Amino acid sequence: MPEVDLVFPRAWLEFADPADGDQVYRCDLTWLTSNWTCIFGNGCQGIYETSPDSGCCTLGAHFSDAEDEERVAVWVDKLDDSLWERRHEALNKKGEVARKKWTEVEDGERKTKAVEGSTGSACIFHNSREFAGGYGCALHALALREEVHFVETKPDVCWQLPIRRTFRDVERQDGTSYSEISIGEYDRRGWGPGGHDLDWYCSGNTEAHVGAEPVYLSNATELIALMGQPAYDVLAAACERHLRSRSLLALHPASPQP
Repeated sequence: MPEVDLVFPRAWLEFADPADGDQVYRCDLTWLTSNWTCIFGNGCQGIYETSPDSGCCTLGAHFSDAEDEERVAVWVDKLDDSLWERRHEALNKKGEVARKKWTEVEDGERKTKAVEGSTGSACIFHNSREFAGGYGCALHALALREEVHFVETKPDVCWQLPIRRTFRDVERQDGTSYSEISIGEYDRRGWGPGGHDLDWYCSGNTEAHVGAEPVYLSNATELIALMGQPAYDVLAAACERHLRSRSLLALHPASPQP
């Protein structure tokens, strides 16, 4: 089935952050109770037809801030040739991994370097299907070896997609204000104008809505990292109630329909 339309009815939940009274969460229950799951290496067609094997790793990963980059750098130093196919490309003349070799600046923003290979462009940490150490992200493989969640090893944008967290300040009619944090689907529009030019994208495709569990459960670690445990607990309980309600708004059109 083709990708579903970007505009359809959604159910949203708003609640005060139990850990911070100045924050209100606004969460897309339709997305969070959907059956989306990452199908990288199992049917994912990549965002560009010219690089189908690299999934959404084609462009490299923009760091959210300096702290994000520093955290990733610590893990990069733990990578060896058995896990990272392109490690030799990140070595300086002394044979040491150099940050300037695996990062680059694009439009004033720092990111992991994108390199050209036999199957098109991809992040420097992307291992090809032919690599003996395993296909996919070297930092993801490192997380498996170190027995930690990849939330710790990968850039923020990599482990968050296609969950999207956004912030805005809201002023009430009585003059008070609060910070609104939205948790929703990172669909094509989240990529900016260029998102509409992607050759394939997962969040609205039925091919990727084959998860055994809804997103709020399968991506619980990511959501807790984004929201904190107290807020996640409120969200999870609301998602459970929403699924039990069998409201049509609980159904993402790309997920299996009853």
